[in-house]
Amino acid sequence: MARYIGAVCRQCRREGTKLFLKGDRCFTDKCAIDKRSYPPGQHGSGFRQKMSEFGTQLREKQKVKRMYGMLEKQFRRLFGEADRRKGMTGENLLILLEKRLDNVVYRLGFAASRNEARQMVRHGHIQLNGRKADIPSIQVRLNDQVGVREKSRKHPQVVSAMEAARRKGSSSWLELDTKNFLGKVVGEPKREELTLPIQEQFIVELYSR
Repeated sequence: MARYIGAVCRQCRREGTKLFLKGDRCFTDKCAIDKRSYPPGQHGSGFRQKMSEFGTQLREKQKVKRMYGMLEKQFRRLFGEADRRKGMTGENLLILLEKRLDNVVYRLGFAASRNEARQMVRHGHIQLNGRKADIPSIQVRLNDQVGVREKSRKHPQVVSAMEAARRKGSSSWLELDTKNFLGKVVGEPKREELTLPIQEQFIVELYSR
């Protein structure tokens, strides 16, 4: 499958906001967007034309895709599922994104970023209900248990991420047992918990054209 292999800080600068793609580095003064808040490229710091309605909608979609590390086809398929469900399509989309296995691994604090969480899942370090799960897009369900394999618990990246998780805490819809490197899904993600500036209605409007 195709994937982005360039500098991830360019993505944050392109969207004009922190996407938290590099873990704790994004909270320090080393963050690229704090140093260069303009878009990347030769003309990034120059004059910028006022963005059209379509451009605003497109940038919002691109921002969310980059935040969760998804490609267009996969993102479009997930939007279709959100549209078929009862309720507001935009909120349904964000809930489905949050319930992806790689995002749950990140939210529990087993990884410092979603990219790192996706790599952990792909490399077989993660278990879902006691069995190895190596597909990042799996949708977790209520009462599912997500944990780190015993052989992987002493990995430096996992140890570092868990130390940060103890300081920050996990989401209210997840229950974390730091001693056993085990998390449990105890509820549904809540829209108000997503503190990043996401305007999901723009994505709905874009796909409704």
